[in-house]
Amino acid sequence: MYKQEPIFLEPALQERIWGGTKLADVFGYQLPSEQTGEAWVISAHPNGPSKIRNGELAGQTLLDAWQNHRDLFGEHDNEDYPLLVKILDARTDLSVQVHPADDYAQEVENEPYGKTECWYVIDAEPGAEIVFGHHAQTKEQLEQMIDQGEWDQLLQRIPVKKGDFVYVPSGAIHAIGAGIVILETQQSSDITYRVYDYDRKDDQGNERELHLDSAKAVSTVPHVTNETRKSAVTNGALTEQQLVQSEYFTVYHWQLAGQIERKAPDSFLQVSIIEGNGEIILDGQSYQLKKGDHFVLPVHIGNYTLKGQLEAIVSHV
Repeated sequence: MYKQEPIFLEPALQERIWGGTKLADVFGYQLPSEQTGEAWVISAHPNGPSKIRNGELAGQTLLDAWQNHRDLFGEHDNEDYPLLVKILDARTDLSVQVHPADDYAQEVENEPYGKTECWYVIDAEPGAEIVFGHHAQTKEQLEQMIDQGEWDQLLQRIPVKKGDFVYVPSGAIHAIGAGIVILETQQSSDITYRVYDYDRKDDQGNERELHLDSAKAVSTVPHVTNETRKSAVTNGALTEQQLVQSEYFTVYHWQLAGQIERKAPDSFLQVSIIEGNGEIILDGQSYQLKKGDHFVLPVHIGNYTLKGQLEAIVSHV
């Protein structure tokens, strides 16, 4: 039986045409280049599994743990690990894109999950914006505006600031704008359909591939915005705010100032420390926590104690 302790993870870093160096500047990660756009911080996805850095499973990946030690994660119908947490550094604008729902992903892409996601804005430069949604009222109008390249008329732009939260269901046209660092909690999927890429060219002078037929097929028309965030609840040293509860994940923002004892979760918990430091005490053993740490808390661990001054984004299925 594997020892019940937090599973701390090393991020899998991904270079992107729009990436920068903030993942090093803000979180101290060792970057492969100055165009590093994504840290897959809690990932069992084959395209970038996170490596375990502590305990008996050190050196293995979260994907290995899911496949060989399923008892750590509780009862799940899913064959594949269901969630993926990333931190993204958008030095320049990401492409405008859309993701499919589960049924389309399974039927067309032969993948287990579509992609519903959500964003917590860790940082945003003044004037930063996201693309979220569009102004088309019918499928025909959407297709016509895409075909004619009427991007300014089609796309809905929204200013964002640090601490904002956006729920992005499958089918929603979206893009993260320049100057934004976000923590993204999503289904464990890597399916993206590019709608528009600002006519950018890569190092070889080629424009990146667009996926217009697929994008038109899966986009929600008209666009729907869901209000999600609930009011915060303070219990002793912990202020907890539920950011979203969907069929795929529930996400919280935790603000800890002191010490609190918590009950073991019914499902595994994913925890990302985005500010401050502290410790988690489990079975008499203390594990230090600092900004940029990410871990999975297995099921059946009994009560645990959190201490310190920190902020975290926490999620479960």
